[in-house]
Amino acid sequence: MAGERQGRLSDRIRVIIAERLDKGLRDPRLGFVTITDVRMTGDLQNASVFYTVYGTDQEREDSAAALKAATGMLRSEVGKRLGVRLVPTLEFIPDALPETADHISALLREAHQRDAEVAQTASGATYAGEADPYVKPREDDDAD
Repeated sequence: MAGERQGRLSDRIRVIIAERLDKGLRDPRLGFVTITDVRMTGDLQNASVFYTVYGTDQEREDSAAALKAATGMLRSEVGKRLGVRLVPTLEFIPDALPETADHISALLREAHQRDAEVAQTASGATYAGEADPYVKPREDDDAD
């Protein structure tokens, strides 16, 4: 029962914060931010808000500073719209998902390139010894 409530509150907080950010903050540092997930502690006192920022490293840093500065205002907004007695604290955490996906894509491209190089090298290769290296029984042993 508690896990269900925790999940509902997490989803609701994610929507409230996303809607508020869509309306915009009066902070020019805030870039194109997407709220990816909200995770609540078991006692519903703390909410970790995961987000991504589309743009350069500088835009990510600026958006992180803007979110940190707006945390109090966003918490007030969450409190007003949730109608709960104790409003959870908000902690904004950059979600590493896009960077991880880019890194994995780069690794896959590199692996594909290396596979192609190995296939190219192998196409002209010959055996170091005999083509069939397995020992076969001699036929003259059967004649005895």
